[in-house]
Amino acid sequence: MFSGIIERLGTVRSASVRDRAMDLTVETGFPDLELGESVAVNGVCLTVETFDKAGVATFHLSGETLSRTPLDQLKAGSRVNLERAVAASTRLSGHIVQGHVDGVATLASVEKAGESYALRVFVPQALRQYVVEKGSITFDGISLTVNELHDDITRGNQAGFEVGLTIIPHTWEHTNLSTLSIGDRMDVEVDVLSKYVENLLRFSPSLAKAAS
Repeated sequence: MFSGIIERLGTVRSASVRDRAMDLTVETGFPDLELGESVAVNGVCLTVETFDKAGVATFHLSGETLSRTPLDQLKAGSRVNLERAVAASTRLSGHIVQGHVDGVATLASVEKAGESYALRVFVPQALRQYVVEKGSITFDGISLTVNELHDDITRGNQAGFEVGLTIIPHTWEHTNLSTLSIGDRMDVEVDVLSKYVENLLRFSPSLAKAAS
């Protein structure tokens, strides 16, 4: 489990796609990695396969991961958001993040807003029921607050909605957001608690009746 609070910006050393899978090498800067531990790379939970004392780690991405995320767009020199799994003693400064990506979002606009930045991100319509104003959402592994919701948006032939965000200077400077361009794809993970509530209401008629 993760919190969505980015610890480091890593640099991709190599990214090799073959046979519908990908081998990824990242300069993480973490000197004390452990074999088999989980690291969120742009919000995707990946397993450390090899590492060295300098924190250069390798990850293997299956075809399933590549089909559900935009990690196949990474190349040597790409900057990625990194977070290690939370410990029991860690403050949960963000929200509960699994690293299990729900879909692919697209950066729609960026505007300077004083010292901060106002972003709008296009999200597929299938995730709309899990997103609420002032709730939490994760883009590229970053725990962010939903400031605004703009419904009935279409990009190409895809229906969706746009999430309005305010990015403070610290987040802008310490994540990969400042490296993105309009149209770039981003991993999106909604709040898992909303999915549990939906599931309970679907399979518990008494709870659904009480909620209505």
